[in-house]
Amino acid sequence: MTAPHTKAKLFILPAAILKPLLGSRIGFGSADSAEMRLLTAHSKMVHNTVADLSSAGVEAARSSLLELAKAVAIGHFDDVEPRLAPALAQAAKDLANGHLADPELSATMLARDLNVSVRTLQRAFAAAGETVASYIRHRRLEEARLALTTPHGRLSVSELAAHWQFADRSHFIRAFRQHYGQTPTEYARSTRAAGN
Repeated sequence: MTAPHTKAKLFILPAAILKPLLGSRIGFGSADSAEMRLLTAHSKMVHNTVADLSSAGVEAARSSLLELAKAVAIGHFDDVEPRLAPALAQAAKDLANGHLADPELSATMLARDLNVSVRTLQRAFAAAGETVASYIRHRRLEEARLALTTPHGRLSVSELAAHWQFADRSHFIRAFRQHYGQTPTEYARSTRAAGN
């Protein structure tokens, strides 16, 4: 029985793989554990890309899924396993997306919450050709850009800078211009003109 508005995900995994790890005990744990975050992130990635995967890609995804299922069963994952890097990066992104306005958001915070070293997390992002800091910055800029397009209750440039954790107004304007090719004010004006 679950509470109203509760989401559930059901994973059906091969018993032959997990039985040696679990024996006769039942495996359960927190949905917020680092291992479960990785398993969930990986399963989402597989679900979104399975149609485009080759047979070798499907096998690699399956192997990673089984490694992560084992990690959930034993409560620990091998953080140097290269097959788990995409799942680790995605789990960190999912976690970061929920904390974009948090001033404490950093590679250190994400690594702590995912129970890995900062270096391991940085390697997982590097495998995809980005850094943790650049991902956070890009997502904060994207959220600020979306806020500029809201017709009602629009925040000022200074308020946006503070809300999305930029050092100051000028730092935010510079980063926004570098990313989108115009200042926040110019962008807001252009979206209003396009809407009229």
